Amino acid sequence: MEFLGTLWDEVITKPMTNSLLLLYVALFSNLGLGIIAFTVVVRVLTYPLMMRQIRQTQRMQSLQPRMKEIQERHKINSQLRSQDIMLLYKDAGVNPVGCLGPLVIQMPIFIGLFWAINNVLPFTPENLAGLSGKLYSWLPFFNSLVPVNRSFLGMVLALEPARAGNILAMILVFLSGYTMYLQQKITQMPSTDPRQQSTQRMMLIVMPLVFGMFSLFFPIGLVIYWVIS
Repeated sequence: MEFLGTLWDEVITKPMTNSLLLLYVALFSNLGLGIIAFTVVVRVLTYPLMMRQIRQTQRMQSLQPRMKEIQERHKINSQLRSQDIMLLYKDAGVNPVGCLGPLVIQMPIFIGLFWAINNVLPFTPENLAGLSGKLYSWLPFFNSLVPVNRSFLGMVLALEPARAGNILAMILVFLSGYTMYLQQKITQMPSTDPRQQSTQRMMLIVMPLVFGMFSLFFPIGLVIYWVIS
C-alpha cells in the first residue's frame, strides 16, 4: 500500500500540483485562470480518446435491435446468447470496454486535482509545511509563491460551495449538474428497447442530481474544472 501511495504521489499528485503552480505563475498569479487553462490542456490531450468513446457508445446503441433479437432467440441458452453477442460486437468493430476509457482516465485526473488543489491551497500550517515536499527541487522559485492567492471572482477556491456562502459558487454547483445532463443528453442514442429507454431516462435525471449534490462538498476549484471540462 505504501508503494501505491508513493506511485500515486509521483505520477499524479506531484505533476498536477507543480503544473497548477506553473500555470498560476504564467497567468498573472490567478489560480482560477490556472485551473481553467489546466482543464483546456487535459481536454485537448484526452480529445481523441473522448471521440473514440462517443463513437463506441453510438455503435453500441445502434446494435440494440440486433442484440434484442439475439436475446429473444436464445432466451434459455445463456452461453449461446453470450457467444452471439460477442460475435456481433466483433463484426461491428465494437469494444464494450472501450466505452469506459475516458472514465478510467478522468477519475484519476479528478481525484488528483482534488489533492493538488488541497496542496496548493493549504488551510493549516501542517499542510503548508507539507507543500514543500510536493514541489520539484529543480523549480526553486516555487517556494517564493507560497502562500498562493486563493481568490477568484470573489470566491475562495479551496472552500466548498456549501461553506462558501457565495452566489457564484452555487451557480457553479447548478452548472456542474446541468453540464452533466447536457453531456448525457448529447451522447445518448435513441433506443427501441423499453427497458433501455427507462434506464436512460433514469440516468438522465439521477446522475446530474447526484453530481450536483457532490459538488456542494468539493472545493470550488474542482467544480470549476468540471464545469469547464
